[in-house]
Amino acid sequence: MTETQKPSERYLKGMETRRCVLGDAHVDRASANATAFDQPFQTLITEAAWGTVWSGTHWTKRERSMVTIALLAALGQDEEVAMHVRATANTGATEEDIREALMHVAIYAGVPAANHAFKIAKLALAERNANTSLKEETK
Repeated sequence: MTETQKPSERYLKGMETRRCVLGDAHVDRASANATAFDQPFQTLITEAAWGTVWSGTHWTKRERSMVTIALLAALGQDEEVAMHVRATANTGATEEDIREALMHVAIYAGVPAANHAFKIAKLALAERNANTSLKEETK
C-alpha cells in the first residue's frame, strides 16, 4: 500500500484478522520490513489470505489453523509451519489438534513430510511454551 492509496475494506479486515492470528509484533515486523519491491505482495496476501480466506465465517480460526498447518507441512514450508504453530496460541488450536493435522499429513502427503513437520512443530511449541512461562514468571 503506497502512502497515497487508501486501503480497501478487504485490506483493513485482513490486517485485523492477520493481527488477531499472528499477533501485532509479527505483523509490525512484516510491515516494517516491506519495501517498494514487495509491498504489492504484502497487500495481496493481506487482502486475499487474511481479508478473504482467514476472515471467512464458515470455519473457525481453529479449523483454519489446523488446515493451514497440514497444507504447509505437506508442501514443506518449514518457516510457515513454525509461524502457524506459534499462532495457535491465538486461534484456539491445541497441541492435540496440531498432532492430528500432522497425522493426516503422514497419510495423505507422506511420512517424511509429517516427520519433518513434527520436528518443526515440537520446536515451535517448546519456544512458545517457554515464552509463555517466562511471561508468567515476570508477572
